[in-house]
Amino acid sequence: MDIALDTVCFVIGKARELVIEERDSGDDEDEEASAFASSPEVDELREYIDALGEDEQAELVALAWIGHGTFTGEDWDEAVESAMEEHPKGAAEYLLTLPLLAEDLEGGLTELGLECEDE
Repeated sequence: MDIALDTVCFVIGKARELVIEERDSGDDEDEEASAFASSPEVDELREYIDALGEDEQAELVALAWIGHGTFTGEDWDEAVESAMEEHPKGAAEYLLTLPLLAEDLEGGLTELGLECEDE
């Protein structure tokens, strides 16, 4: 995995914050294009992911897929290659459609034997 663990953990933390904010706001509208309602915080996370290199974005998508069970940790290279093909420039938009983004990314890290330190 070439993406920095700190980068993945930052995305996980931000995604968790967004879920908590949405739960606290009582916003349970079913968004078509995003798992998260539009907000400055969602825009900040989108911009952060968009600012990553294409390889890093593909690895985030691959981690989410592994955490979701679409691929296994042993399929890392295949998952990254598929992510590059399917989401070469739209990783942020895609990732923000995943309602369990934080859990999927954490699951992917776990499958690879990694974890975020308590922050």
